[in-house]
Amino acid sequence: MDVNRIAAIVLRQYYLMRGNLSRVLSPVVWVTIDILLWGFITKYLNTVTSAGFNFVPALLGAVLLWDFFSRVMHGVTMAFLEDVWSRNFLNIFASPLSISEYLSGLVLTAIATSSVGLIVMLVLATTIFGLAFFAYGLMLVPFLFVLFLFGIALGIVGCTVVLRLGPASEWFVWPIPALISPFAGVFYPISTLPQWMQYLSYVLPPSYVFEGMRTIVWGGAVSGPRLLGGGCLAVFYILLAYWFFLHTYQHAVRTGLIARYSAESMS
Repeated sequence: MDVNRIAAIVLRQYYLMRGNLSRVLSPVVWVTIDILLWGFITKYLNTVTSAGFNFVPALLGAVLLWDFFSRVMHGVTMAFLEDVWSRNFLNIFASPLSISEYLSGLVLTAIATSSVGLIVMLVLATTIFGLAFFAYGLMLVPFLFVLFLFGIALGIVGCTVVLRLGPASEWFVWPIPALISPFAGVFYPISTLPQWMQYLSYVLPPSYVFEGMRTIVWGGAVSGPRLLGGGCLAVFYILLAYWFFLHTYQHAVRTGLIARYSAESMS
C-alpha cells in the first residue's frame, strides 16, 4: 500500500469538513444530546432507587461506549457516502488507488471523527455527571479497541451495501447499530434475553465488552479470555467485511454496474 495515496483520501475528507462546518458540528451535537439526555436519566434513577447502586457508570458508561461504536461505524460510511453524493466514486477508482488503500483512508478518517466525538463525550460525562472512567481501570482500553474494530467492520459492510444496491439504499445503513443493540446487551445482561437471542449475542463482539463493563461495576473481575475472544471475532469480521467489499466491487466492475452508478438502484 502507498502511504501517500492513503493520506490523499484522508486529506480529501479533511478539506470537505473544513469547507462545511455542519460536517463537524453534526456528530458533536448528536453525542452532546445523547450524553445530556442519558446523564439526566441516570441522575433521576439514582434518586428514586435504593441507595448503594450508582447508575452513572452502569448506564451512562454504556451509552458512551455504544455512541463511540456508532460514531466509528458511521464515520467509515459517511466518508464513503461523501464520494457517492459528489459523484466522485468513479474518479477515485479510475486512479491507481487500490481497494485496501481506499478503505484504509476511510478507516483513518473514522479514527479522527470518532476521536473528536469521544473527547466531547468524556468531557461532558465527567464534568457534568461525574462519570469516573478510572473505575473501569485499564480495561477501558481493550473495551474501546474491540468496539472500534467491530465498528470498522460494520462500516465497511455499510459501504458494501451502498456499493451493491446504490445510493438510494443508504437508509439500510443508519439503523444497523440500533438493530444489533438488543443482542449486544448494551443496557442489560445477556442472561435477560431469550435463549435464541443469547446465541446471537455470543457472535457479537460488543456483547463481551458490555458484559465486562457491568462485571467491573458490580465489583467483579473481567474474564480476559472472553474479552480476547470478542477481539478475535472483531478482527475476523473486519477481514470478512473487506472480502465482502472487494467481491462486491469486482462484481460491479465485471458486470458494468459501476459505470452506471447513480442515485438509482444498481440491481
